[in-house]
Amino acid sequence: MNYTNYHTLSPADVAQSLHSDLVQGLDQQKATELIQLHGQNILVSQTPITWPRILFRQVANPMVLVLLAASVLGFSIKDYGEGAVILVIIILNSAVGFFQEFKAEKTVESLKKLTSPTSKVLRDGKLSNIQTSDIVLGDILLFNAGDIIGADCRLFETMNFETDEALLTGETLPVSKFSHIIPDPECPIGDRFNLCYTSTIVTKGKAKGIVYATSMNTEVGKIASKLSNTKKTKKTTLSQSMDRLSYSLLALSVVFIIIVLAVNKFKINADIIIYAISLAITIIPEGLMIVLTLTMALGVRQLSKQKALVRQLNALETLGAVTDICSDKTGTITQSKMAVVQAWIPNDNIYDISGLGFEPIGKVHRHIESETTNEERSHNKSIEIKQNELSEPFKQLSIISALCNASEIKKDIETGEWSGVGDSTEIALQVFSTKVGFGKNTLLDNSNNNLPGWIILHEFAFDSSIKRMTVIAEKTGNSNTNNNKIAFLKGATEKVVESCTKILDGNSVKPITQQQLLQLVNSKVEFMANQGLRVVSLAFRELDNQDVNNNPNVFIREDIEKEMIYVGLVGICDPPRPESKASVEQCLGGGIKVHMLTGDHLFTASAIAKQVGIIPYTICEKTDSSVIQIDPLVVTADRFDKMSNEEIDCLPELPLVIARCTPDTKVKLIEALHRRKRIVAMTGDGVNDSPSLKSSDVGISMGMAGSDVAKQASSIILTDDNFATIVRAIAEGRRLFTNVEKFIRCLIGGNIAKLVCLTIGIIYKDASGHIVFPLSPVAILTNNLLTATPPAMSLATERAPDDNMKKPPRNPKQGLFNHEVILDIIFHGLVIGLLSFLSFWLVLMYFGDGNLGNNCNKEYTEQCETLYRARGTNFANFTTLLLIFPYSCRNQRRQTLSPEMIKDFCSNMFLFYSFIGGMAICIFALYVPGVNTGLFKHLSISWEWIIVAISGYPGGGRPQGGGGYQGGGYQGGGGYQGGGYQGGGGGYQGGGGYQGGGYQQRPPPGQMNPQNQQLMMYFRSVDTDGSGALEADELQRALTNGDWSPFSLDTVRMMIGMFDRDNSGTIGFDEFVSLWKYIEDWKQIFWRFDADRSGSIANNELYNALQAFGFKITRQIVDAVVNKIKILEGAKRFRDIGGISFDRFIYSCVLIKNLDDTFKQKDQDRDGMIQLNLETFIILSLKN
Repeated sequence: MNYTNYHTLSPADVAQSLHSDLVQGLDQQKATELIQLHGQNILVSQTPITWPRILFRQVANPMVLVLLAASVLGFSIKDYGEGAVILVIIILNSAVGFFQEFKAEKTVESLKKLTSPTSKVLRDGKLSNIQTSDIVLGDILLFNAGDIIGADCRLFETMNFETDEALLTGETLPVSKFSHIIPDPECPIGDRFNLCYTSTIVTKGKAKGIVYATSMNTEVGKIASKLSNTKKTKKTTLSQSMDRLSYSLLALSVVFIIIVLAVNKFKINADIIIYAISLAITIIPEGLMIVLTLTMALGVRQLSKQKALVRQLNALETLGAVTDICSDKTGTITQSKMAVVQAWIPNDNIYDISGLGFEPIGKVHRHIESETTNEERSHNKSIEIKQNELSEPFKQLSIISALCNASEIKKDIETGEWSGVGDSTEIALQVFSTKVGFGKNTLLDNSNNNLPGWIILHEFAFDSSIKRMTVIAEKTGNSNTNNNKIAFLKGATEKVVESCTKILDGNSVKPITQQQLLQLVNSKVEFMANQGLRVVSLAFRELDNQDVNNNPNVFIREDIEKEMIYVGLVGICDPPRPESKASVEQCLGGGIKVHMLTGDHLFTASAIAKQVGIIPYTICEKTDSSVIQIDPLVVTADRFDKMSNEEIDCLPELPLVIARCTPDTKVKLIEALHRRKRIVAMTGDGVNDSPSLKSSDVGISMGMAGSDVAKQASSIILTDDNFATIVRAIAEGRRLFTNVEKFIRCLIGGNIAKLVCLTIGIIYKDASGHIVFPLSPVAILTNNLLTATPPAMSLATERAPDDNMKKPPRNPKQGLFNHEVILDIIFHGLVIGLLSFLSFWLVLMYFGDGNLGNNCNKEYTEQCETLYRARGTNFANFTTLLLIFPYSCRNQRRQTLSPEMIKDFCSNMFLFYSFIGGMAICIFALYVPGVNTGLFKHLSISWEWIIVAISGYPGGGRPQGGGGYQGGGYQGGGGYQGGGYQGGGGGYQGGGGYQGGGYQQRPPPGQMNPQNQQLMMYFRSVDTDGSGALEADELQRALTNGDWSPFSLDTVRMMIGMFDRDNSGTIGFDEFVSLWKYIEDWKQIFWRFDADRSGSIANNELYNALQAFGFKITRQIVDAVVNKIKILEGAKRFRDIGGISFDRFIYSCVLIKNLDDTFKQKDQDRDGMIQLNLETFIILSLKN
């Protein structure tokens, strides 16, 4: 029967339609037939990731095809060594990539097997456990608290049954279920309370259900099917760059083949063809793909150690460009371990309860002073309260928490670890009561002589409509039969207060009106809610015969939940992970914005976001609705969803916190970020998160709490569900891209050098008219594979630079081959190639007789001695330069063979061993008889090593100043990321600094670190009078603003005033270093809020930037600062700039700090007041 609205049918009708029996279940034979007919109950991807697909992805890319063409060319000219080596490289590269992705997919499969492995099923009238994959239509399943539901079921028996459907619907609270018919056929999935769904979790109670959908026909399966229609992921920047490189190299090969033929006037013979093809093959970096793939594989391996499973290698590269992280709160930023951390009893103070997690160990501290704010309360005195010192109201609070509770906590005997079963809020209450000695197991143990025993008589389950739960319990061994039954109540404060007419005040009970009680309680509720705590109120009352209608076994809820005695409230938190705050700060320092998307209440979400540093503490402190309009960084999903795309695009900044978030809201935010050209990493765990995971640039699913569908939709799986792991993955992605750039410079630069050397060699022909190779084919192949590739591969292991997460993400539009990389490759290729050929020419023509011999490309004769010695010198020189070149590629801002480079020579041991190995190969090829003349076609050398030594020093060097190619040219480009404050405030990396005319000078010796040595040289270059102190005009020359203009003199003078410790009106070197570091901090903050990289920020961005820098200011103060800047700049220039420049941002920071310091000097009692408050003081000061 093809029917979908099973919620409208009775259980009997469902069983009849599925040919099953509600009492006996299916028989085993029928179940076996159904498995054969419909298949197993597993989620099957519409496009399964098979090994042929993975292999095809590795082979079908342009670079591999170019290498394949080079291999064919090698075989065509009977250069079997070159052809075979390239073919082996293709095989190795494909194998490494294949096995890496294949292993990742296998790991994903193993993670899937961890979810819902077995289910309890009724077959042939017998209860048994079976594999969830063996469930069939018509099976009768039994559920208990803690079970994972294995198939979609129509419930026909329920007992206080609740499920957690967050993975499917996004609903954060457990959903109560029942078994009666729901007649509405159009009822939404989330409101079909007589159905339960695959992969959801039972949080409370018991139930029976009949399976009506399995596998891809379940609600989860339908979502999984839709994912196959999602558009293919676009290629990453690195992939696009590699494709362009492949086509460029192919075109370049053709060009040089034409050049060789043209030089020989197109007189084609076998020798010319061989030389032309050899030249073309030289251009192709055979080792590039294998090094690239191994770099990715090393990154994957590194991340696997840090609890991140990478399913697709290219996701690593995308991670390095991420500008925004959209993260869930529960379990990712927080610990997903609800815990009672505060309690309050009327006419008493706040109690703090220590200890997080399921283990019932902690202490109770009572505050002596009344609380005001959370910050002030942290300074209040408190005393520890022992168990025997607990007041009677506190004990009553603990007993209610334990008995009005359907959860359980237990300790694993083997591992010693504690775990909880049931609703997370109730587990937290159970742990709390157990900590203070009143756990449920203790209270229900009638053999305990120290405490009265209890028996649970009845339970009124939590009702979402009235937000209350009540339990009726009875004390055992109590002779007083009139009041041995007690009703315990817990729930939302406003609903509990409705049921109360009295209050427990110490050991006495006092009457109170609801208005008085609300007035007493609301301030405490708001106080806890503003800390991100979920507040639960508790009450009780003793029952008499009238309450039970003279029948001790019949209880009516309305009669029980009235005239309650209010006991107090508890604050429950899901605390942030200890590492979350540091990770968020690391993101912000690296120019990455963190967006928290959660299903929690607005103020709970806001409080957690403040605790981890996502938003400033000044945001959303009030509870009125105007806060959302004042601070659009914190909004509800309802408000965000109602906004049009045009309205969202007009927002100065997208929300950082969205509360009550839905799956559609997540997709809408990602699309808005994409319209702003942002690169988004999205986390998710539920089935309903799959669309947003697919829509993002990097989908990150949870390995522990995530659904199978979410894992399939993601690129990376976190095996520890930790936000900090995401940040580590981004750092690894940045490191990877930086290292890729390094080894591509190295490999391509080396190939350009060979190309230059061999191209010039066309001019030399022997007596027979044959072209003379400056390097033999074997020597070229040896350099390609044994001396160039290993050092380049070693660069893949380079550690991340110190500023790896202290600079903004790279521009996603900027590919791997920007102007700097291209010019750097060309420069080094030309230098190494020319020096290499120069050594060949010197030995052959200048110091030698110029005899090229006859047919010396084939065999050695006496006529070939000079040529062979020149080749040997060329080989030694070329090899040495190729081995030194990677050290230059490690740091683009440092001259090769500088003291710093020599000091770090052994810091990368892989590179060091590659250098030693390369030199050993060089010595072997030069001095082993037969190998040198017979194989490499050169002779050993002696005095010629002097030429190698001379050319080796400048060969790896690089220009650094404004006159060179890294100075005021393409390194800066006129933007604020250029010679301005990307270099720490300008200056020494180009654009008018002291290195503007040429090469970087060697820093003076001393004990200073390299950066301070650099700053000392810079300091001296602008200290024109040699006084050891900089005046305003000298400091102005030292600093370059973001738009290549100098800082204004008023800003410079304010900076001097800030760091001039001796009040001399100048700053010495130590003060200059401190200023430089401060500019670095200003730079990082400015970057964070200059989202469009325009070099200026708007008023609201200035407010957020100053808040992030630590200034507790108001928007009125910011308006006054902006007005001051308008006066200084002039209205026209201010409009032209388009906002607050980096110069004026520093001016604002120093100005506010100076005024703040002045205010604090006058504010002796530190109450924030003198005769004027701080805000008025600053505003009036700025008007002067």
